[in-house]
Amino acid sequence: MKRSSGVRAAATVVVSALSLALVTGCGGESGGSDAKALSSAELKKALIAEGDVDGYKVSTAEAMKIETPSTLDEKCKPIVQVITGDAPADAAAEAKTMATQEKKPTDTASKSIEDLSEGEFEDAFNESLSVDVTVVGLSSYDGDGAEKAFKSVSDAVKNCAGGFTAGEKSDGGKFTKVAAEKGSGAGDESVAFALTSDLEDGETGQAHAEVVRHGNTVATYYTMNIGALMTGKDYTVPAAVVDAQGAKLK
Repeated sequence: MKRSSGVRAAATVVVSALSLALVTGCGGESGGSDAKALSSAELKKALIAEGDVDGYKVSTAEAMKIETPSTLDEKCKPIVQVITGDAPADAAAEAKTMATQEKKPTDTASKSIEDLSEGEFEDAFNESLSVDVTVVGLSSYDGDGAEKAFKSVSDAVKNCAGGFTAGEKSDGGKFTKVAAEKGSGAGDESVAFALTSDLEDGETGQAHAEVVRHGNTVATYYTMNIGALMTGKDYTVPAAVVDAQGAKLK
């Protein structure tokens, strides 16, 4: 990705991905037909909170005002639900929050803007935005509901490989590709994928997601890193967040 157009590219991908949230595997044990869903209170207690993830600030679930937008392709709706932290399929209870990576000061942080060269300023600006922001969602189901919810996402990753549009008549809600990625392998089942959006000047930007089933509870993770998008650096759903959330579901 060309750095000269990084700011415009980042703005475009924010509209195409994070705005949705603000409007924006491996086989394992079965949940069982007699599985009982966690209550809303139990699910909120199981959700990661401030202090649970080293190096990340975790917001409160109550602060998250996220709605799932409509999607023009029903088969891709589970992916949109993952993006917004909402439950894939109908759940008995759900909860969500956001984990934001904490940044350490860089060598240029002590310099005034006037003392920075053009290259140093651009590097410092990009570095300041190189923060993983992950929307985390938990949903719980009765019976085999969690297995069905997980399957709806894994099927959507395959069926929506050519992209989809979320939202009504919005250029900002277009994704051109959905591709499976290597996930954490956590829980009873897991699937990871990347969402690609076309940006300006023929460039592209990616966001990353993972869905993990823990018995009759499904955890979803959706990660954006604007600085990485601007510089073309690789990133993924942070393992620290997945591990911390998985530990609270054991």
